[in-house]
Amino acid sequence: MRTEQQALSISLAGVLMVSALGISFGLVSGSFAIIFDGMISIVDAVISILSIWVARLILRSTTQGVSRRFSMGFWHLEPLLLAFSSLLMMLIAGYAVAQAVSALLSGGREMEFGPAIIYAVVVMVLTTVFALVEHRANRRIGSALVAMDVKGWIMTGGVTSALLVAFVVGIFLDGTDLEHLTPYVDPLILIIVATVLIPLPFSTFRRALSEIGLATPAPLRREVENVAERVTADEGFLSSHVYTATVGRSRQVELVFLVPEGLPERPLEDWDAIRREVTDELGHGDPNSWITVAVTTDPQLV
Repeated sequence: MRTEQQALSISLAGVLMVSALGISFGLVSGSFAIIFDGMISIVDAVISILSIWVARLILRSTTQGVSRRFSMGFWHLEPLLLAFSSLLMMLIAGYAVAQAVSALLSGGREMEFGPAIIYAVVVMVLTTVFALVEHRANRRIGSALVAMDVKGWIMTGGVTSALLVAFVVGIFLDGTDLEHLTPYVDPLILIIVATVLIPLPFSTFRRALSEIGLATPAPLRREVENVAERVTADEGFLSSHVYTATVGRSRQVELVFLVPEGLPERPLEDWDAIRREVTDELGHGDPNSWITVAVTTDPQLV
């Protein structure tokens, strides 16, 4: 997998496979925990499709230029998607907890542990393989969408591992003096798993909200301020003002220099050279960098 879209496409195929297994084995075994696992996979599939679409739009805007209708690019779609997917995961996990508590209070659920164990083993193998392959590919790709997808595989694998342990315990209880506890195995493990899953996407959700709100990342601001101070000193400008934000994979920077009135005339090429110097130093050759450099003699415009 060499590109973001390839990684997400292969992951989508895996997610569809796992979701089909989850729904099928959940209905056969009578386990709502497995059905919940399948529902999480279906959500992953929807998010993967949206991620592929967003990745394609961003790539097109950086290679072919932005469209007339979306002249500011499509980077803003990435944090919106991350916020939506992480919030949806938390809501589904919360709903699962409520359903499991209701099942516990009503006497639990009868289920077949044999098919459930087969499902858990198969899915654990699949999730481990896809998580490792995507993680290795993302070392080179460096995509937030792929990273979120890897977290999805890890969450699915964690859920399935917990299910496997619970189902093994349940099958050992079957036929013993504790057999009356087996109906409670499925809702109890669902409560534990879903409760653990609820806070996991929160860091992604918080970061996405920060980007949607155009919050200024401290490392980026320091980097831009250092460049601005050096250029101000080298060129004899009066001051500078920095506006920065990170939106998805894009680094958006606006740098305004306040220059003294009455400066000797300089060719436009000189000002272009200053802009090019700043852009090259801050852009790092990344097509996702959006950098604007302006000069003015009016303090109110800085």
